[in-house]
Amino acid sequence: MNNLTTFAAPIGRLLLAMMFLMSGLSKIGNFAGTQGYMDAMGVPGALLPLAIALEVLGGLAIIIGWQTKVMSGALAGFCVVSAALFHNDFSNQSEMIMFMKNVTIAGGFLLLIAHGPGAYALDNRVKSAQA
Repeated sequence: MNNLTTFAAPIGRLLLAMMFLMSGLSKIGNFAGTQGYMDAMGVPGALLPLAIALEVLGGLAIIIGWQTKVMSGALAGFCVVSAALFHNDFSNQSEMIMFMKNVTIAGGFLLLIAHGPGAYALDNRVKSAQA
């Protein structure tokens, strides 16, 4: 593995997952407001703790490269579902951009599923311990 490949994977995981970690933490800080927004969009606000857990724990898992493929699948699904539920007003250019952002991020997670976490991932330690 050359240096670019070695460092691209963990930096890529960090950049991909940082948004979820920060978003989940911000939802904790504005719990009532986020719950109200979800209710207004027709999504039960009672699901908010699950969304927060997925964003925070899933984001951390991707950053450290633990259960990368499983967490990538969960976050890819989360991206597609949230795009469909919250960013489906295609007459609004900002909503169309948000929709495409979510779909694009899901694509990044699908690449993690296909190619694995790369260097500096806990998944690699588990593999070598099993071998």
